[in-house]
Amino acid sequence: MLSGKVVYIYKKELIEHCNKLPSMENRASLVQDLIMNYKLLSHPNVSVVESSDASQEALKSFHSTDYVDLLKSLNYFDSSLDNIEEKHLEYGLAYDCPIFSNIYDFATCIAGGSLSAARLLAAEKCRTVINWFGGWHHAQRDSASGFCYINDIVIAIQFMSKTFSRILYVDLDIHHGDGVQNAFEYSNKILTLSFHKHCAGFFPNTGGLKDIGKGRGQYYSINIPLMDGVGDKTFTKVFEEVFPMVCESYKPQAVVVQCGADGLNGDPVGQCNLTLKGFDGCIQAILACDLPRLFLGGGGYNFPNTARLWTHLTSLIIGEELDNDIPGDTKYFCDYAPSYELHIEEGRKKDCNTPDYIKTVINTVRSHCSEICLVE
Repeated sequence: MLSGKVVYIYKKELIEHCNKLPSMENRASLVQDLIMNYKLLSHPNVSVVESSDASQEALKSFHSTDYVDLLKSLNYFDSSLDNIEEKHLEYGLAYDCPIFSNIYDFATCIAGGSLSAARLLAAEKCRTVINWFGGWHHAQRDSASGFCYINDIVIAIQFMSKTFSRILYVDLDIHHGDGVQNAFEYSNKILTLSFHKHCAGFFPNTGGLKDIGKGRGQYYSINIPLMDGVGDKTFTKVFEEVFPMVCESYKPQAVVVQCGADGLNGDPVGQCNLTLKGFDGCIQAILACDLPRLFLGGGGYNFPNTARLWTHLTSLIIGEELDNDIPGDTKYFCDYAPSYELHIEEGRKKDCNTPDYIKTVINTVRSHCSEICLVE
């Protein structure tokens, strides 16, 4: 029985597929290794569940038939022999999302991890599931984007929506969760809440304060665009103001959380100031809601820091305090130099989020929340 346990999604193939991504080679192994060496998976509150690959039909529950069929046709693509064609570019398969061998197997495995988690929650087998190898929030219905080839989040949420009539999606990645928002921007049954950096030229250049959804989904897309240099104090303040407001207005029946690590100090892409502790209030508030919840991974391009964050969040979720010293028998111990500690220092970049700006953001969200009508 899984009831009362925190379920941790794991499969050897899931790690192997994530490891070969051109932008994230071996990141998954660092994450899994650190979590295991802190012995979190042997905790009495944890149950490890092996995921099942998603079917072609499951992929097509969100992605277009043409896109899924193209991925399938490219499964045995050999970059040394085969040429990139114009049609591949049209589907986003180039630049930041290059084609690689077994790309369709990768897609079914990645989607299967989060779909397996969704099935457990929908069947009321457990209340909390962790899948750090999911969270690919940029993939669109008919194209890859931003290192994301498949949108496992949307596939999982769509499955959960058969059971839960109101699902709150919270995105903590430093990049706007555009793929998820676009999937549900006309829906009033899924509310997307994204906290992200929003500056000129910063990918994906979406998620402004006035970006609130369309049609029946108007006001069900809530964006918290943050300026350069966001740190723990700003991030915590905004979340602690906005999250309860959204929950009170929307009254979700389940929560899906994307915990991207690219806002951490030291990330070469995010370029922000956050530490692990900047996420504490967010996760604790979500846990306090006592709703069925799915925690997912996401971005994170300083791999040791990504492993640090998801290990720390795992400990918070299961209620276990960790030693700040990285375990000495960790396979990748040298990657945690020079401190060899779990926690990291806050960055020193100027926080451009002024009190007046934050006040404007919070007041705008309050106005949007007043427009939300509950759906049964």
